[in-house]
Amino acid sequence: MRAIPTYDLYGEKNGDSPGFWLHCETIPSRSSLHHWEIRLHRHEQFFQILYIAAGSGDAVFGDVVEAIAAPAVITIPPLSRHGFRFSKDIDGYVFTVLTKRLKTMPGDHSQFGAWLGLPRLTALPPDHADSRYIADTLHRLAAEAAARRTGPADLWEAYLTSALRLTARLSAAGQGDEDGGTTENDRRLNRLTGLIHQHFRSHKPVSFYATALGISPTHLNRIVKQLTGSSTQTLINGKLIDEAQRELLFTQIPVQEIGFRLGFIDPAYFSRFFLARAGLSPRQWRRRQGRED
Repeated sequence: MRAIPTYDLYGEKNGDSPGFWLHCETIPSRSSLHHWEIRLHRHEQFFQILYIAAGSGDAVFGDVVEAIAAPAVITIPPLSRHGFRFSKDIDGYVFTVLTKRLKTMPGDHSQFGAWLGLPRLTALPPDHADSRYIADTLHRLAAEAAARRTGPADLWEAYLTSALRLTARLSAAGQGDEDGGTTENDRRLNRLTGLIHQHFRSHKPVSFYATALGISPTHLNRIVKQLTGSSTQTLINGKLIDEAQRELLFTQIPVQEIGFRLGFIDPAYFSRFFLARAGLSPRQWRRRQGRED
């Protein structure tokens, strides 16, 4: 089986830049450089939203191809295999968001979280009030990002949350709970993500998740490696770090209390665990984001 590349941002390293969490560009600006085709790939830490304002094409979700007709919104959670073929008259925006900045995470057990956990193509009926609001909100978000106004985080987050929740509502009304034809291993990965979200605070071993999925730990690690390039334990540790960063970013809870909430009995071990994977101590990371402990 041909390996699917994992890109930070179409091969770029923007996610490593201090303060980066949202990138916006027009669809033609990137796709025209690749002859209007983005080959099958995945992102490890990014959630993507494509707003299709004009044009047509195909969205490729793993082994499934869905026709694109404007206006529409395409949502791509991290680790999902995806690619695109666009017509030359395509127009719209691509928003790339650090997943930990989403108010609700893909893989949780709410209806919205479950919707975020799978790639979706959602049509925007022109005569629907929510469609018009979604389009206007994404246009505003693109304008804010282009203007690079100071202190926009709260406004950007509000735009994102509103657009995503309304899109999820339209998607549920139009598609129900279809899974887009994902493969068995893709479904196992999505199920694993949900289980990790449910149990990560308990620090369950890989064998626990393998048993829940009805396969051996070796088979589970093989699937995860094939689809993500990482081990199952790396996904578990990554979830702990993502949640720690969300708490550090969105709350004023003391670092020690955050560690306790994440199942770390020893505050010093929590700090060492965070430092080894984030490159900074929890307090240093919070200060870099402009929040004091």
